[in-house]
Amino acid sequence: MLLIDVDGPLNPYAARAQRRPAGYSTHRMRPTGWTAAERRQPLRVWLNHAHGAELLALARSYELVWATTWKDEANDWIGPHLGLPRLPFIDWPQMHGTAPRGTFWMTQYVLEYAGEREFAWIDDDITAADREYVQQRHPARALLMRIDERIGLTRPDFDALAAWAA
Repeated sequence: MLLIDVDGPLNPYAARAQRRPAGYSTHRMRPTGWTAAERRQPLRVWLNHAHGAELLALARSYELVWATTWKDEANDWIGPHLGLPRLPFIDWPQMHGTAPRGTFWMTQYVLEYAGEREFAWIDDDITAADREYVQQRHPARALLMRIDERIGLTRPDFDALAAWAA
């Protein structure tokens, strides 16, 4: 499986304000999962449409799964811009809750979702603590790739994901 976060890997939200990274286009979105205060203003999302073809190429080796706070809304707001089909998603039992041993709150749920399956996970919040936690508790191979939220996915990231799957 390839577990895909939206904000950071696909939407380099932390890039300089008003300075869209090369290759990205701006989209204004109003996902229902955001709080009422956040929904007053449309959310600015930067997407690189070439990432859709890159992810579809990886789908020959991976089952693509949304692992994002967007949950199923990634299928409505993000996937169509990238030319992706509807993907399964992790339906987080609790978002932004407490996490074991200093890990990112998603990590425990990623492991639950993965079960005993191999997976690669791309997210901007992955740390060494998450890698250690997964290594100690997951019975299969796992690749946790931290993606810089100022840059998003790059060619070397896609190459590393393809090489790991091979």
